[in-house]
Amino acid sequence: MNLLRAASTVSLLTLVSRVTGLGRELIVASSFGVSAETDAFNVAFRIPNLLRRLFAEGAFSQAFVPILASSRAAEGDGPTRDLINAVATVLFWALVMTTLAGVVAAPVLVWMMASGLQAFDSAVVMTRVMFPYIGFMSLVALAAGVLNTWKRFAIPAVTPVLLNLCVMAAAWWLAPWFKTRGIEPIFSLAAGVLLGGVLQLTVQCAALYALAKLPKIGVTWRGVGSAWRHPGVRRVLRQMAPAIIGVSVAQVSLLINTQIASHVGTGAVSWLTYADRLMEFPTALLGVALGVVLLPQLSAAQGARDDATYSNLLDWGLRLVLLLALPCAVALLLLPTALVSVLYHYGHFTPLDVQQTVCALRGYGVGLLGLIAVKVLAPGFYAQQDIRTPVRIAVVVLVLTQLMNLALVPVLGHAGLALSIGLAALINAGWLFIGLRRRGTYVPAAGWRGFALRVLGANVALALALAAAASGFDWIGLGSQRLLRVGLLVGCLTGAATLYFVALRLTGIRLGDFARRG
Repeated sequence: MNLLRAASTVSLLTLVSRVTGLGRELIVASSFGVSAETDAFNVAFRIPNLLRRLFAEGAFSQAFVPILASSRAAEGDGPTRDLINAVATVLFWALVMTTLAGVVAAPVLVWMMASGLQAFDSAVVMTRVMFPYIGFMSLVALAAGVLNTWKRFAIPAVTPVLLNLCVMAAAWWLAPWFKTRGIEPIFSLAAGVLLGGVLQLTVQCAALYALAKLPKIGVTWRGVGSAWRHPGVRRVLRQMAPAIIGVSVAQVSLLINTQIASHVGTGAVSWLTYADRLMEFPTALLGVALGVVLLPQLSAAQGARDDATYSNLLDWGLRLVLLLALPCAVALLLLPTALVSVLYHYGHFTPLDVQQTVCALRGYGVGLLGLIAVKVLAPGFYAQQDIRTPVRIAVVVLVLTQLMNLALVPVLGHAGLALSIGLAALINAGWLFIGLRRRGTYVPAAGWRGFALRVLGANVALALALAAAASGFDWIGLGSQRLLRVGLLVGCLTGAATLYFVALRLTGIRLGDFARRG
């Protein structure tokens, strides 16, 4: 299959998900505003969402996909089908127990997350309604792992849109219906989240059925016991332990930085949040897409003991990172005021807020190349079923991040937090790169020096164009002319992107050259 086309498909569908997610936030904000009830919903939703990131999309996927792809490459479809059935059985019954425990323990979980909530009882009710969401999403992660391994990337990439649409529909139509029947309208959002989880799982199960890969879940004691004894299940569980630690590191880092930001001053947390959302667009569109496509392909190459293909896949991914992530970083560093103004400078979002968000965005921009490169380099370890090495690196990088915070935050304030994260991402990526090189797992293909120089030359042309656009217009002052400002930004970005790709083409680089097949 064409890996560039696959990555582009995942990237486009991820963009749709991000855009609908932004629409979801805008609709919820306009429908419910800011209140004790919305705080309760956000806390209640954060509990299953945190568990989803830790276990479903994080640790489970990192452990399961390499083992699945390796099994298919080395043993064929028959034993791989047995592995899927065994893992699905164990996962299903573990999720049933977890969900029941979460529903019962909802008051304790809410208290641990936010004991000072005014609408504490509402948060408990919504936590109980939404807790099954973690079960649905964990099964979605299983289905996505199978579909991605069989090179069906589109369905897993598009299904998150269903959650956003369900929550928007709940805010529009279900909330007024609840209100007429004396039910707290905010509860409609919890129902929307639950429905979104059900629909995502339903769509992916339909895709598995069409592929003849829908798992058979054991329901008898004998069936469950047999699944527990399957060697593949034990391998997945052994791999999940360090993966959970690795994913937890990112969450701990987020909690620490949020805590520090809350002491920096009023608005610091919000400025960082708005900048982070902007930074996540290129990270998701490029990094996540490449990671999703590469992991099963790398795992299959590892299972087939095809070292040359393994190295070439990593080389392909890293070249695309340099080709596409570097211009995004240049844009965040040189045109942040325009980006922040067009997206956020409305209503109560003041010019000061724009300037402070820009400072944070530049800090993130410094490390954007590293943030995206990690999404390619880390699968180089995961595919070898080595999760411990990236975890050890992540733990050390977490410590380094906090040391940099000690030095940068007193001088730069909240922007120091963003810069620390950016610099830490570069260190993380560099460390992973060196590790793969020392192992001999990755051997750069010929022509890297010339390729890098040509990409850098095109980025110089891009930087000149963006610098002219940044200084040529008063992006904040155009706040009263919204359509004009939006049009100017679209025109500047389109022109700069055209210039960049024309410069690449003149130096002999074409995107079509990256349409390798895997």
